[in-house]
Amino acid sequence: MRHGKKFNHLGRTASHRSALLSNMASSLIESKRITTTVAKAKALKKYVEPLITKSKNDSTHSRRVVFSYLQNKESLKTLFGEVAEKIGTRPGGYTRIIKLGKRQGDNAEMCLMELVDYNELLVKEAKSDAPKAKRSRRSKGGVKAATDNVDASTESKTDSESDSTTESAE
Repeated sequence: MRHGKKFNHLGRTASHRSALLSNMASSLIESKRITTTVAKAKALKKYVEPLITKSKNDSTHSRRVVFSYLQNKESLKTLFGEVAEKIGTRPGGYTRIIKLGKRQGDNAEMCLMELVDYNELLVKEAKSDAPKAKRSRRSKGGVKAATDNVDASTESKTDSESDSTTESAE
């Protein structure tokens, strides 16, 4: 039975699971992306996102609370320094899970988990798409009317051209 099972236990004891998530969170913070299974990534997302939110407020208390989870001074410095600076304005959703397919050995679903603001390709793409987002959207009627106007303008040009040729001939 699964009474009261609110999170994935990952087939481990509580101490093993907390050590696993702590180490994975430290690796994610230090290297900005890790490759893992989808189940572990989903569990890690619930574990690390509150810690990243806590890092926005750089106080002694929040540092001690985050250190109690991570148990790694280097990842704590990285989190409160460079990561908190980048995600300061973001309201949430600090991590991204990209599915990669199945692992060859045991057919487990693999994924790439990364911090959102550190994927340079997607950040550049989002910046280049920014001017496109400002353009207004038109309904199908507006597009059809616009094409009718183009046809009408080409007809009027051809009519005026034919008028000018008849005037020049006279």
